Amino acid sequence: MVAVGEVAPDFTLKGHDDKEYRLSDFRGKKHVVLVFYPLDWSPVCTDEHKCFINDLKQFEGLDAQVFGISVDSVWSHKAFAQSLGLSYPLLADFHPRGAVAEQYGLYLADKGITNRAVVVVDKNGVVRYVKVYDIPQVPDPQEVIQALQAL
Repeated sequence: MVAVGEVAPDFTLKGHDDKEYRLSDFRGKKHVVLVFYPLDWSPVCTDEHKCFINDLKQFEGLDAQVFGISVDSVWSHKAFAQSLGLSYPLLADFHPRGAVAEQYGLYLADKGITNRAVVVVDKNGVVRYVKVYDIPQVPDPQEVIQALQAL
Protein backbone atom coordinates (compact mmCIF):
# COMPACT_ATOMS: atom_id res chain seq x y z
CA MET A 1 0.00 0.00 0.00
CA VAL A 2 1.12 3.55 -0.68
CA ALA A 3 2.79 5.06 2.39
CA VAL A 4 3.16 8.51 3.89
CA GLY A 5 6.28 10.18 2.50
CA GLU A 6 6.14 8.44 -0.89
CA VAL A 7 5.47 10.24 -4.14
CA ALA A 8 1.87 9.52 -5.06
CA PRO A 9 1.47 7.35 -8.16
CA ASP A 10 0.35 9.53 -11.04
CA PHE A 11 -2.81 8.68 -12.96
CA THR A 12 -5.30 10.04 -15.43
CA LEU A 13 -8.97 9.19 -14.98
CA LYS A 14 -12.19 10.45 -16.47
CA GLY A 15 -14.63 12.19 -14.17
CA HIS A 16 -18.41 12.13 -14.13
CA ASP A 17 -18.23 15.59 -15.74
CA ASP A 18 -16.53 14.05 -18.83
CA LYS A 19 -13.23 15.79 -18.06
CA GLU A 20 -9.96 13.90 -17.69
CA TYR A 21 -8.03 14.52 -14.48
CA ARG A 22 -4.31 13.91 -14.09
CA LEU A 23 -3.00 13.92 -10.53
CA SER A 24 0.29 15.57 -11.55
CA ASP A 25 -1.64 18.55 -12.99
CA PHE A 26 -2.28 19.63 -9.40
CA ARG A 27 1.41 19.78 -8.41
CA GLY A 28 2.34 23.20 -7.17
CA LYS A 29 -1.33 24.23 -7.25
CA LYS A 30 -3.48 22.30 -4.78
CA HIS A 31 -3.44 19.52 -2.23
CA VAL A 32 -5.50 16.54 -3.41
CA VAL A 33 -7.83 14.38 -1.32
CA LEU A 34 -8.45 10.99 -2.92
CA VAL A 35 -11.55 9.37 -1.47
CA PHE A 36 -11.43 5.72 -2.56
CA TYR A 37 -14.75 3.95 -2.07
CA PRO A 38 -16.19 0.55 -3.05
CA LEU A 39 -19.24 1.34 -5.20
CA ASP A 40 -21.75 4.01 -6.15
CA TRP A 41 -25.24 3.62 -4.70
CA SER A 42 -24.37 1.58 -1.61
CA PRO A 43 -25.75 3.03 1.65
CA VAL A 44 -22.35 3.56 3.31
CA CYS A 45 -20.81 5.15 0.21
CA THR A 46 -23.81 7.45 -0.11
CA ASP A 47 -23.42 8.54 3.53
CA GLU A 48 -19.67 8.99 3.01
CA HIS A 49 -20.17 11.38 0.11
CA LYS A 50 -22.83 13.32 2.01
CA CYS A 51 -20.21 13.94 4.73
CA PHE A 52 -17.69 15.24 2.20
CA ILE A 53 -20.36 17.42 0.58
CA ASN A 54 -21.14 18.97 3.98
CA ASP A 55 -17.47 19.79 4.63
CA LEU A 56 -16.47 20.73 1.08
CA LYS A 57 -16.09 24.45 1.87
CA GLN A 58 -13.52 23.57 4.54
CA PHE A 59 -11.54 21.48 2.04
CA GLU A 60 -11.65 24.30 -0.50
CA GLY A 61 -10.55 26.75 2.20
CA LEU A 62 -7.49 24.56 2.79
CA ASP A 63 -6.62 24.71 -0.92
CA ALA A 64 -7.57 21.07 -1.51
CA GLN A 65 -9.27 19.34 -4.43
CA VAL A 66 -11.46 16.37 -3.48
CA PHE A 67 -11.91 13.42 -5.85
CA GLY A 68 -14.02 10.32 -5.30
CA ILE A 69 -12.59 7.18 -6.95
CA SER A 70 -14.28 3.83 -7.47
CA VAL A 71 -14.46 1.09 -10.08
CA ASP A 72 -17.85 2.29 -11.32
CA SER A 73 -18.34 3.61 -14.86
CA VAL A 74 -18.59 7.29 -15.79
CA TRP A 75 -22.29 6.74 -16.45
CA SER A 76 -22.91 5.37 -12.98
CA HIS A 77 -20.89 8.24 -11.50
CA LYS A 78 -22.96 10.79 -13.43
CA ALA A 79 -26.24 9.46 -12.07
CA PHE A 80 -24.83 9.02 -8.54
CA ALA A 81 -23.31 12.53 -8.47
CA GLN A 82 -26.53 14.05 -9.76
CA SER A 83 -28.60 12.23 -7.14
CA LEU A 84 -26.38 13.61 -4.36
CA GLY A 85 -25.77 17.07 -5.81
CA LEU A 86 -22.00 16.48 -5.83
CA SER A 87 -19.79 19.30 -7.05
CA TYR A 88 -16.45 17.48 -6.79
CA PRO A 89 -15.50 14.94 -9.47
CA LEU A 90 -16.10 11.23 -9.18
CA LEU A 91 -13.38 9.43 -11.15
CA ALA A 92 -14.00 6.17 -12.97
CA ASP A 93 -11.30 3.56 -12.26
CA PHE A 94 -13.33 1.33 -14.57
CA HIS A 95 -11.04 -0.01 -17.31
CA PRO A 96 -8.77 -1.66 -16.63
CA ARG A 97 -10.86 -2.27 -13.52
CA GLY A 98 -9.23 -0.92 -10.38
CA ALA A 99 -5.88 -0.07 -12.04
CA VAL A 100 -5.40 3.16 -10.07
CA ALA A 101 -6.60 1.62 -6.82
CA GLU A 102 -4.11 -1.19 -7.48
CA GLN A 103 -1.27 1.36 -7.79
CA TYR A 104 -2.22 2.64 -4.34
CA GLY A 105 -2.57 -0.87 -2.90
CA LEU A 106 -6.31 -0.38 -2.41
CA TYR A 107 -7.90 -2.70 -4.97
CA LEU A 108 -9.65 -5.73 -3.55
CA ALA A 109 -9.28 -8.10 -6.51
CA ASP A 110 -11.18 -10.93 -4.83
CA LYS A 111 -14.23 -8.66 -4.50
CA GLY A 112 -13.71 -6.57 -7.65
CA ILE A 113 -14.02 -3.31 -5.71
CA THR A 114 -11.91 -0.54 -4.27
CA ASN A 115 -11.18 -0.55 -0.57
CA ARG A 116 -12.56 2.35 1.46
CA ALA A 117 -9.66 4.74 2.11
CA VAL A 118 -8.62 8.37 2.07
CA VAL A 119 -5.26 9.53 0.74
CA VAL A 120 -4.05 13.13 1.02
CA VAL A 121 -1.43 14.24 -1.50
CA ASP A 122 0.31 17.56 -0.88
CA LYS A 123 1.09 20.21 -3.49
CA ASN A 124 4.46 18.54 -4.14
CA GLY A 125 2.82 15.24 -5.06
CA VAL A 126 3.84 13.52 -1.81
CA VAL A 127 1.47 11.34 0.20
CA ARG A 128 0.91 12.99 3.59
CA TYR A 129 -2.00 10.98 4.99
CA VAL A 130 -3.42 7.50 4.39
CA LYS A 131 -6.21 5.81 6.26
CA VAL A 132 -7.99 2.60 5.29
CA TYR A 133 -11.41 1.98 6.78
CA ASP A 134 -13.53 -1.11 7.25
CA ILE A 135 -15.93 -1.35 4.31
CA PRO A 136 -19.02 -0.58 6.48
CA GLN A 137 -17.33 2.41 8.20
CA VAL A 138 -17.92 5.99 7.03
CA PRO A 139 -14.67 8.03 7.09
CA ASP A 140 -14.56 11.10 9.30
CA PRO A 141 -13.88 14.15 7.09
CA GLN A 142 -12.69 16.06 10.16
CA GLU A 143 -9.68 13.72 10.42
CA VAL A 144 -8.84 14.57 6.81
CA ILE A 145 -9.28 18.28 7.47
CA GLN A 146 -6.87 18.03 10.40
CA ALA A 147 -4.33 16.31 8.15
CA LEU A 148 -4.68 19.14 5.63
CA GLN A 149 -4.33 21.77 8.33
CA ALA A 150 -1.03 20.18 9.37
CA LEU A 151 0.47 20.71 5.88
